[in-house]
Amino acid sequence: MWTIWIVAVLAYVLSVANRTSLSAVGVDAAEHFSADASTLSMFAVLQLGVYGLMQIPIGLWLDRFGARPIMAIGMAVMAAGQLIMAVSPNVGVAIFARMLLGAGDAAIFPSALRLVATWFPAQRNPIMVQLTGIVGQMGQLVAILPLAALLHATSWSIAFGSLAGLAVLFTILIVALVRNHPPEREADVSVDTETGAIRVVTSAIDTRVGIRAAWANPGTRLAFWSHFTTPFAGTAFVMLWGFPFLTSGEGLSAAQASTVQSVFVLMGIVFGPLIGILSSRNPTRRSHLLVLPIVAIQLIAWIAVLAWPGPAPFAVLLLLAVALALGGPASMIAFDHARTFNPSHQLSTATGITNVGGFLAGLLAILFIGVALDLQGASDPSAYSLEAFRIAFLTQIPIWLVGAAFIIRERKRTRIRMGLDKPRGER
Repeated sequence: MWTIWIVAVLAYVLSVANRTSLSAVGVDAAEHFSADASTLSMFAVLQLGVYGLMQIPIGLWLDRFGARPIMAIGMAVMAAGQLIMAVSPNVGVAIFARMLLGAGDAAIFPSALRLVATWFPAQRNPIMVQLTGIVGQMGQLVAILPLAALLHATSWSIAFGSLAGLAVLFTILIVALVRNHPPEREADVSVDTETGAIRVVTSAIDTRVGIRAAWANPGTRLAFWSHFTTPFAGTAFVMLWGFPFLTSGEGLSAAQASTVQSVFVLMGIVFGPLIGILSSRNPTRRSHLLVLPIVAIQLIAWIAVLAWPGPAPFAVLLLLAVALALGGPASMIAFDHARTFNPSHQLSTATGITNVGGFLAGLLAILFIGVALDLQGASDPSAYSLEAFRIAFLTQIPIWLVGAAFIIRERKRTRIRMGLDKPRGER
């Protein structure tokens, strides 16, 4: 049981490292491929887009084949993506490599969660899911620190080829050590060892009718907009634009910029359990007590940094990282909304819809920042400047405002549906 979980969670660590492997080497990528800012954005945008599009087929395949083959294939596809990235002769091939990376990455976390459901007692699933997510995020530190150091000490091909080699190793480990379910069971089921209750594990989204029915529920829309609004700024920061902003814009050294991004990762791990506890204790007030205040904190932190006369002090940039780190744990509240406000037969559908929100906002933010840099003539690292980044990062504000407006609207509709509020015009 524990061997299988350790292999799965380490595979997820590597998956996250692969996903964020441009976080500390974005400037190097722009120089290596002579890519302008919009093109550099496409590395992450298409990667995230493919990741999101693969969620539904991955769910279907998991239900049909189980976690072991899907996780192994996903890791092999990531290995191929990083190997192509290591030897890419031009931008087009490199973008294709990132798309492969997104496709392979999409298989790992759902597979890991399925293994948790089939190998651990059902009553321990929530804590094991949280632990899997928390440990997995350590992969961002691998991308920020060792990968960047290896790239600068050796070469582009060696750095990304090493990630490909690790992915091949984990493909072999998954095939050799992971099994879909314990040998005494004939199917993927979750068992509550205290009550004896048995539940078939499913991950597939419902039919088109189910998707329409889930979206018609204001609780699903509240979940979608909560996930849309809370994590995107952190996604854009850690996946691509944070490191260039900190070094080429704010004038930090590579070591200082790595420290800021590491604080972002570590504080996300710290905040996760705390926000989870607060969310569980305030199930009818999560939006007002947690989601909207965290959105406001992120917005205020970015405005403070962008409005600072000249480069912001290092301490202020650390506070920005802390504020952005709140977004990831806050986005998990969206899945609480989906689970709370939907009947069990719509839960997979509602969860899939919710997950799309965060990836949609993340890819929009990354793209808008890149386009804004290009429009100012800051198309390559030699032209990056603090003023150009200030204007570019302002493109995040409409995303926050639109998302917050829909959260407020759908929260009201959800409370009316629950009978907690009365429709407008009634007393």
